[in-house]
Amino acid sequence: MGKIIFYEDRNFSGRSYECMSDCPELNSYLSRCNSCRVDSGCFMVYDRSNYTGNQFYLRRGEYSDYSRMGMFESIRSCRMIPMHRGSFRMRIYERENFGGQMTELMDDCDSIMDRYHMSDCQSCNVMDGHWLMYEQPHFRGRMMYMRPGEYRSFREMGYSNTRFMSMRRIMDQC
Repeated sequence: MGKIIFYEDRNFSGRSYECMSDCPELNSYLSRCNSCRVDSGCFMVYDRSNYTGNQFYLRRGEYSDYSRMGMFESIRSCRMIPMHRGSFRMRIYERENFGGQMTELMDDCDSIMDRYHMSDCQSCNVMDGHWLMYEQPHFRGRMMYMRPGEYRSFREMGYSNTRFMSMRRIMDQC
């Protein structure tokens, strides 16, 4: 079970809200959220409601000021990442709707261009495990959290100008 505490102001001050599950709208509890403490588990936090907008991965620790860390101004929603034990499997596709070149991943890939000679990834099918996809090689740039399921079009998910170029398994003790 995960636990994250959100604070209205930087440095863990102001009103707080304790969360132990997914929360699609933090504004229901706090007027803003500028710092947090993850007591246990792993979470994805989002700068918009309903798990949309920019995402950032948080593991156990203290996050006293988002803007200084290169994150975003305020957290609006969060999703708890369940601990996964077992294998990891994901198929990535060059085109939308599972078209074009397909590659199956079972471990981290720091560059789909270098390893598989794929210039783009526009859809995927996550069969096992939880993954982070990054817009740049070597796990840099904006990220997107992927749970098991089919993702037919990243463009339709709001990532029209984003190319995902590296993928990493979430293996932390969440």
